[in-house]
Amino acid sequence: MSDNRLIFTPLRVRALTITRCQPLFVVEPRPQNTTQWLKLIARRTAQSFRLMVGVQDYGNYVAHFRIRHPHGVPLSERDFHRRCLEARFPSEGGKMGKCPC
Repeated sequence: MSDNRLIFTPLRVRALTITRCQPLFVVEPRPQNTTQWLKLIARRTAQSFRLMVGVQDYGNYVAHFRIRHPHGVPLSERDFHRRCLEARFPSEGGKMGKCPC
């Protein structure tokens, strides 16, 4: 009688090597007193509310731009917000875009 059962063998896994490691965000130093904690909470809450209503964070854009595009020049704050508004609410007919922020 032949044995028709499937035999599973473990797959060989090659060793993974990290070629480049970049932080996803900048870690702020831990606040030392209550006043610093309250300022941190207020800053992050304000940022959350701005993002909820669609106002992009220029500070995060500049930080991202300096990390990812070190030789380029970031947009001015006015141009940044204008570009985000144009991408969200296009003035040209039939143009649908995505905010570059």
